[in-house]
Amino acid sequence: MTDIQDDDVERCGFVAVIGAPNAGKSTLVNALVGAKVAIVSHKVQTTRTRVTGIGMEGRTQLVFLDTPGIFAPKRRLDRAMVSAAWKGADDAEQVVLMIDVKKGVTEEVEAIIENLKDAKRKVILALNKIDLVKRDSLLAMAQDLHETGVFTDVFMISAMNGSGVADLKKHLASLAPVGPYMYPEDQIADVTMRLLAAEITREKIYLRLHDELPYATTVETEQWEEKKDGSVRIAQVIHVERDSQKGIVIGKGGQMLKLLGQMAREDMEENFGRKVHLFLHVRVTERWADDRTVYKDMGLDYVD
Repeated sequence: MTDIQDDDVERCGFVAVIGAPNAGKSTLVNALVGAKVAIVSHKVQTTRTRVTGIGMEGRTQLVFLDTPGIFAPKRRLDRAMVSAAWKGADDAEQVVLMIDVKKGVTEEVEAIIENLKDAKRKVILALNKIDLVKRDSLLAMAQDLHETGVFTDVFMISAMNGSGVADLKKHLASLAPVGPYMYPEDQIADVTMRLLAAEITREKIYLRLHDELPYATTVETEQWEEKKDGSVRIAQVIHVERDSQKGIVIGKGGQMLKLLGQMAREDMEENFGRKVHLFLHVRVTERWADDRTVYKDMGLDYVD
């Protein structure tokens, strides 16, 4: 009997995208969804929470879990992020391991593969940034990784320019089980608007501020007020650990904070499809990374 997928049957599948920090996971999830649901930065460990993006492929709904990068954790926040990543893999029916081919198979990638072996988990391999390496080295890497026995399929993609993404999405849809949709067809993310707004502002901090400062900050949406004219008033707090960091975030004459606010507001208006009145405040919260409430707001488990 030929295994042909019935296009009239609803299907729904959960897909976790995992990998080392800065492999391009958020860029891929955004491309698979067709809209921005996860923040993107050139800095590592940008994704802290497990973001859920929702995409359609024909009659199949794919629920994508964009997980934090998997690395050797040192701080409590690091441990919570790595825990969220592995939980995402456990919760999903399909797992895509994404590898930045320009960096190659690093120690972090090797550790992830060993964990997958121990879990006896079959995984789809996505080799990303294929436009940045020579074809011979790419094919050799793909062969070596395939021989680990972990991967059922190998896809060569560029999440940034979209090359190979459509084929990967079609393949994932073909594996989805028959079942009702988990979300309305026009919904693209399972994240509260308050959290998405905070993530957008945090992305701008990663884009504009340098060195370790972005990692010492978090953003909290304290107020979300719907206005009669259809606009929304959003008040956010940028938490930093020290007074010196507060000065950097605010900038000379308040110029940096003004720029961050302008960039975040424009992005929010594009994502929310409405006018946004954004108010940012910087607060020194010395041990915010040990505050259970912060973890709850980010959708992370508090890990000892």
